[in-house]
Amino acid sequence: MGEIDLEGMDPLYVQLAAVLRRRIQDGTYPEGKRIPSSAELAEEFGLARPTVVKAVGLLKDEGLVRGVTGRGTFVLARPQDGAGS
Repeated sequence: MGEIDLEGMDPLYVQLAAVLRRRIQDGTYPEGKRIPSSAELAEEFGLARPTVVKAVGLLKDEGLVRGVTGRGTFVLARPQDGAGS
């Protein structure tokens, strides 16, 4: 619904990663819960599954989600703002 610009300058996987990142940050996908599968996300956004897999891979690299073989991809704890020294 307007979240992905098929004619935009950013690659589709980068745009999708941004949408998913926002959903994690705003609690749409809460900590400890499974995000939709690559097939579900591909259908929702009208994208190819490899594009979705690449977007989710970015979130894994950022430490936002973790894949569990045979179970899905789950949201990890978000760092708290101002935590640390």
